[in-house]
Amino acid sequence: MFEQVKKFVRAFHIPSAEELEREYLNGAANRVDLEFRQRQVDRGMFRRQAW
Repeated sequence: MFEQVKKFVRAFHIPSAEELEREYLNGAANRVDLEFRQRQVDRGMFRRQAW
C-alpha cells in the first residue's frame, strides 16, 4: 500500500531548479556544448526571476 502512495507522489513530482540544471548539463554532447550550457546555467536560465 505504501509503495502505491510513493509511486503516486513521484508521478506528480515537480523538479527543482537544481534538478533541471543537472539534467540539462548531463545532456551535453561534448566539452564545448557542456561549457556553453554551463554559461547558460550561470546566467540563470533555470532560476525564477522576481520582478
